[in-house]
Amino acid sequence: MSYDLKNIIIQSIKEIIQEHALTNKDVLIEIENPKEPQFGDWSVNTAMKLVKDCKKPPLEIAKFLNEKLAEKLKQKKMESKIAKIEIKSPGFINIFLSANAMHDVLRMILEQANDFGKTNLKNKQRILIEFVSANPTGPLSIAHARQAAVGESLASILAFRGQTVSKEYYINDYGNQIRNLGLSLLFRYQEKLGKKDIDFPEQGYKGDYLIELAQKMIDAEGSNFLNDNSEQTVKKFAEFAANSILQGIEQELKDFGVEFDQWFSQKDHVTNDKINQVLTELKNKNLIYELDGATWFKSTEFGDDKDRVVIKSDGLFTYLTPDIAYHKMKFDRGFDKLIDILGPDHHGYINRIKAAACALGHNKADLEVLIIQLATLSRAGKPVKMSTRAGEYITLEELIEEVGCDAARFFFLMRRCDSQLDFDLELAKKHSMDNPVYYVQYAHARICSIFESANQFKSELENIEINFDLLAEQECLDLIRRMNAFSDVLELCALTLDPQALTTYLRQLAADFHGFYSKHRVFDESKGELSRARLVLIGCVRQVIAIGLKLLGVSAPDKM
Repeated sequence: MSYDLKNIIIQSIKEIIQEHALTNKDVLIEIENPKEPQFGDWSVNTAMKLVKDCKKPPLEIAKFLNEKLAEKLKQKKMESKIAKIEIKSPGFINIFLSANAMHDVLRMILEQANDFGKTNLKNKQRILIEFVSANPTGPLSIAHARQAAVGESLASILAFRGQTVSKEYYINDYGNQIRNLGLSLLFRYQEKLGKKDIDFPEQGYKGDYLIELAQKMIDAEGSNFLNDNSEQTVKKFAEFAANSILQGIEQELKDFGVEFDQWFSQKDHVTNDKINQVLTELKNKNLIYELDGATWFKSTEFGDDKDRVVIKSDGLFTYLTPDIAYHKMKFDRGFDKLIDILGPDHHGYINRIKAAACALGHNKADLEVLIIQLATLSRAGKPVKMSTRAGEYITLEELIEEVGCDAARFFFLMRRCDSQLDFDLELAKKHSMDNPVYYVQYAHARICSIFESANQFKSELENIEINFDLLAEQECLDLIRRMNAFSDVLELCALTLDPQALTTYLRQLAADFHGFYSKHRVFDESKGELSRARLVLIGCVRQVIAIGLKLLGVSAPDKM
């Protein structure tokens, strides 16, 4: 099988380095998929990594590696899988797979079906991905929606690649923002009951959703709180608003195909007792000190640019303090790796929370913080305003109603997480090949249509042996090569913690298929042997597209 061959090549190069003492260092053997077919199916850059130790030009090292690799592959009876190997300056080893190896790709897809691209990891990790975690102060914004798309798809890819993954939503339901929410709802409630000469809270939330919630409070409580502005009343209104909004958020996410294994409440779990326990632990490690009436954490000892205040001079915790306790609770639950997915306003947060993780006895690599850049909406070339506090924004629910869940998910994932995304609403709604998600889905639907047309000849075709040698056209080989790269693309997504490469890959695979379809008739009842081979080929394409779309949370329709 092709993937077995890749592992054999990697192992063979390792053996060559060891047997000939080319270096005493541990060299990472990388096999890449060249963008241009003239550079082969796989490319190895190991020779460039050995220049310093071997004290020879990389081209000379590459020739030596190639000579020894040919011997190794012959010993392991794998020479029939290689058509040729070319050495290119400055020292690349470009490997061209044989037709035999190409056919292995199709056989593997047929054999593995929905498991094609999966891996069996020897060292599985328990990974916790925390994402969205929007404060329950209003409906989800587009920024949260992009984080939801990334988090859900990343979790799916990591699980597909063999990791044990849990998804968590951290509910920040405690603090000033919740109190401001209560004040905002109380104002709308009293305003709706006709009370005059009242001022809207300075840091209040202005969205229309609070007017609707105010009516629900009136229906439930009447005018009992018309003249009651006590802290107890503010708390009551805050809890009602937060709980109602959180229910709406959960439904919005479910409609978006995003569900969490756990909703973790700061109010219920990250108590003062838990926070004081973690501060005591840090103090016992001599990582806490007092200065200017405040309590500081020595985060600079773990790579942060400055120490951080954990208790302010007024005795209140900073934003960081309960987060340190929360991350300790995450690790204490037995997770090996934590992934936090946050918005672009959290760049300064990364070093301090990583420092806290290190202070608690973990490695920096045990905590990954992904910053998802903003997504801006445009309509007819004009930007759409988005402001949660002002209430001037399109919600996730409205976006799904306008463009659909599939388009929303795919569009949010088309750019790298660290790049800003311009979401073209008009393009996302188009039912044309200009729309990227439609383009990919149409490839799947078109293949389904071909199979439906050929179904009447199913019994005849099933009796025909598959002759893969008939798939000799360049377009056929391009499709097989593209499918052969599927596992590598998923590995890249897992390593970079970014699903974007999968959206690009699916668009490329769809383009290869559409190009093949425009030049070659797939089914011809007079050419049973050729038709059977081509049907198997496009059936494999359909399988890979379906797996990829599922990992992105996008449907693979049979008809369009």
